Amino acid sequence: MKDALTPGAHLTTRRRGYVHHGLYAGDGRVIHYAGLHRFVRRGPVEEVSLERFARGRGWQVKAWTAPAFPGPAAVERARSRIGEDRYRLWTNNCEHFVEWALGGTPRSAQVEAWTRWARGGFAVLAGWLGGRRALQSPVR
Repeated sequence: MKDALTPGAHLTTRRRGYVHHGLYAGDGRVIHYAGLHRFVRRGPVEEVSLERFARGRGWQVKAWTAPAFPGPAAVERARSRIGEDRYRLWTNNCEHFVEWALGGTPRSAQVEAWTRWARGGFAVLAGWLGGRRALQSPVR
């Protein structure tokens, strides 16, 4: 299946609690943001083997209908950031990186979903606390 990959393919692989993203560079290589190592040390943008990227967990191709920077152009953009060490979970993660390389805009659907989930949870908590406060207020 690796032979069917084309440079610039958006790859994903499941991790515990999230999906990791990388950009296929060709010749069995993937460019990705290494991210956090054991939640302590940041890792840089690097080019690694497909096997190292997937860590034995398999991988999938995320379809793009019309990337702003297709194929070799996306790979060139990604390679321009190799060595960069500015990983930030909420604003500059592996998904932001690949979305930027292909589409020109750094974004993360995972972060957006987590943010919606957290806002929903806070809204429920605020409503619950507000309701309790109303029940405890003396009626005059």
